[in-house]
Amino acid sequence: MSTAAKWSARDAVARWSARDAVARWSAHEPRAVTEHRVDVEDGEGVRLIAFDRPEVRNAFDVAMYQAVTTALAEASSNDSVNAVVLTGRGKAFTSGQDLREMAAIATGTAGPEAGKGFQQLLDSLQLFEKPLLAAVHGVGVGLGFTMLAHVDVVLVDETARLRCPFAEMGVPPEAASSFLLPVRMGWQRAASVLLLSEWIDARQAVDSGIALRVVPEGRVLDETMALARRIAAFPPHGVREIKRLMMENLRPSIAAARQREESAFAALFTDPATNPGLGLISGLRD
Repeated sequence: MSTAAKWSARDAVARWSARDAVARWSAHEPRAVTEHRVDVEDGEGVRLIAFDRPEVRNAFDVAMYQAVTTALAEASSNDSVNAVVLTGRGKAFTSGQDLREMAAIATGTAGPEAGKGFQQLLDSLQLFEKPLLAAVHGVGVGLGFTMLAHVDVVLVDETARLRCPFAEMGVPPEAASSFLLPVRMGWQRAASVLLLSEWIDARQAVDSGIALRVVPEGRVLDETMALARRIAAFPPHGVREIKRLMMENLRPSIAAARQREESAFAALFTDPATNPGLGLISGLRD
């Protein structure tokens, strides 16, 4: 496998454990996958970006990465949008990387864009200048957890569960979570999330600083949109300045953490003794 292929494999496999993957997508339970990826709705100064692949728990493939990145870029340049809300359709926020694309990348059959979408989305989240909110329900796995550390205000449905499976997979963390989770959660809670690969529930997400509050089942999107509309009604320049000042000292550290994580992944995947890719894909086929 070429160095580029190994790097692409890291990009996909890093966000999934075989056990989570098998639970989500079994060869004995085929599901129809649509071409649609996101719903975008604008109103009252707020853009709603809804991950819309409920048949695969809103798993991210290259098309989803591109669609969400584009929606964020358009929101950034649209003066009528003063806040953005992320959510998921169906029963999940997002379950992370799409399994079919992960298998294609790991076996070298994916297209040339397959390994780029994750980094482009992270760039957009890291540099987004307007208030970013998330309405989380159901599961958030891998990216479905780590992206929340880039979000300004997070509300969680009482049914929400989050998990970072990296230690179980034998891979480093992603999305600057090695830096952002200790900042958001404190060292002990972040170490527990990253080293134990265990689920945390909605109350734990709030207690650890990942989310603002728990919302009764079925109301998380409505309450998040209400907060977003309130923020969007304030003078936009002042709101953006507040976020800029809050993020000023963090952004260089976020960029440095991403670079360290990516270097660790590159080293992992260039060494056959530590490359987890083929083992994980084999696990999916068992």
